[in-house]
Amino acid sequence: MSDGHSTRIDRPDAPRGRWNSFVGTAAGPNGVVRGLVDPGNDRHRVRVEFDGHTVLLHLSDETGTGWTTIAVDRAGREWGIAQRDVQLDAAVAACRELYRG
Repeated sequence: MSDGHSTRIDRPDAPRGRWNSFVGTAAGPNGVVRGLVDPGNDRHRVRVEFDGHTVLLHLSDETGTGWTTIAVDRAGREWGIAQRDVQLDAAVAACRELYRG
């Protein structure tokens, strides 16, 4: 198991307040909730999807204009991460980081 990080930054001086949670979005036409939003900023979103091999965690930036995707292999818990302007592009790049070939 490995840890990682992008560029290390200083922790903000302002108090962070209480931890909060993303909440479910409105259900789609099929009655299924597929996303989560920051209750104070509905442009800040999270979505989790999976198939038989991979879990994808998509996190939008605070304004909803860019995406960070973490791809996790279900069997071994290895991971890859990517940032792109488009959610699908971030997912493809994160999977390329995770899997060979």
